[in-house]
Amino acid sequence: MDLEKSGNLIEAALWLAVSLVFALKAIRANGRLRLAFTILAVSFVVFGITDLIESETGAWWRPLWLLAVKAICVGGFLVGFAAYYKITRPRQSHP
Repeated sequence: MDLEKSGNLIEAALWLAVSLVFALKAIRANGRLRLAFTILAVSFVVFGITDLIESETGAWWRPLWLLAVKAICVGGFLVGFAAYYKITRPRQSHP
């Protein structure tokens, strides 16, 4: 097994572990926070799957649909983390 393939498999395992953490947090959360964690869990599990595919194709941009799926996952990360920040940031009181 070559270093690039091994690296992608390790990366996939990392993203799948992160998705499991967010899935567990989603189960324990309520309301909008549950939705934010669910978006993050799904995005990370799909991202992990794309790394499994990448370990076979040898490139994150080949085939082109793989690049598109990775971009959608990054969009999911942004949406999920932005929602989390919006929900959990301290409310500012203005005089």
